[in-house]
Amino acid sequence: MSDTVIRVENLGKKYIIGHQQQERYTALRDVIANRAKSLLKPFQNSKSQTQNAREEFWALKDISFDIKQGDRVGIIGRNGAGKSTLLKILSRITEPTTGRIHIKGRAASLLEVGTGFHPELTGRENIYLNGAILGMSRVEIKKKFDEIIAFAEVEKFLDTPVKRYSSGMYVRLAFAVAAHLEPEILVVDEVLAVGDTQFQKKCLGKMEDVGKEGRTVLFVSHNMATVTTLCQRGIWLVNGQVYMNGDAELVTSKYLTSGSEHSGEVILTASAPNQRFWFKRVSLHNSEGNITSVFDVRDTIKIRLEYCATQAIRGLEISLRVSNSAGVPIFTTNRSSSISSEISTASYISELEIPRLFLVPGSYSIDIGGHIPNVEILSYYACLMTFDIEETGSNMAVYNGAAFGVVIVDFSWNEISFINQ
Repeated sequence: MSDTVIRVENLGKKYIIGHQQQERYTALRDVIANRAKSLLKPFQNSKSQTQNAREEFWALKDISFDIKQGDRVGIIGRNGAGKSTLLKILSRITEPTTGRIHIKGRAASLLEVGTGFHPELTGRENIYLNGAILGMSRVEIKKKFDEIIAFAEVEKFLDTPVKRYSSGMYVRLAFAVAAHLEPEILVVDEVLAVGDTQFQKKCLGKMEDVGKEGRTVLFVSHNMATVTTLCQRGIWLVNGQVYMNGDAELVTSKYLTSGSEHSGEVILTASAPNQRFWFKRVSLHNSEGNITSVFDVRDTIKIRLEYCATQAIRGLEISLRVSNSAGVPIFTTNRSSSISSEISTASYISELEIPRLFLVPGSYSIDIGGHIPNVEILSYYACLMTFDIEETGSNMAVYNGAAFGVVIVDFSWNEISFINQ
């Protein structure tokens, strides 16, 4: 298709991992044992030893997809899924082991702090260098120069070598250059997390503008709310392979609930033999006391936490967060707001209630954690379980799923004046 700007066909990337046995110290028995092993080496199969010392690892395997002009695509997955490796291949930083890619147009990449700039050159010189690498003339770069500097907010340090920049300054200038020199394809990794919140918002707005201008954006992030806001499509990688490819909101929703419990109850155990605090059970109950993961919008939701302490703990905080299917946190509540933050050696059951007609219909996930604030995390589970709320007659039912907010409210309206015309 003429509007396809990236085509990936059966792409694979293999690395060779070397294994080396480490010893903390060498005792006399080790010297004797190693000497005995060396005498036996001529009789051992050297090929099998070599194979044991070297292992093949496929960071990507048999990946295929097409990206069209103007698509904004979020690439998601757990750590080690192959996201950064894929972007490096698409940016021509790394060569694939198998398969091939077809890229139509110029691609500007922002993958990690330190990539793309020469540390000895000044900010000004690096802007012109990057423009030249993208195939732009000096006149074209000069037209964009003031816009780049204004966006990056580094006017005072323009003639300073970038090796003296802070990581935040570096990323601001690198992103400004990548986004403003009009590449047909903009490739951005999680590196934006280095910048402050205000700059991140500015970058996301710019990437959205780039997509609306008909250019293509590939964006890797662990923030699902950002992915659903910015991107139309999502590609979910699992162990180096495409697990799901489609609508961004649907893909991120499936990603967030993967590995979560849907039954309304989770049984947990201590993760270490001497753990002093752990969660034993989490369950969801409707107003009739039944365990379930599906609730009527007009029903209350009781979340029951069972936990255990093997010693007294001062300053304990138990936190529970509920997020929607886009990964946006709806609320977080803490145990200390209602119950003392000190517990003794015992088993406990605590319960909180989400009122009826509060959460809008949809899917939700629950995170729980036990911690001493700013000191220690005792136990934590992200996306431990999910539940659904079904629309059966709220006062917003007439809008049939329209984006009217994340909660249902029943504020009072008062008529304060009336003019008879």
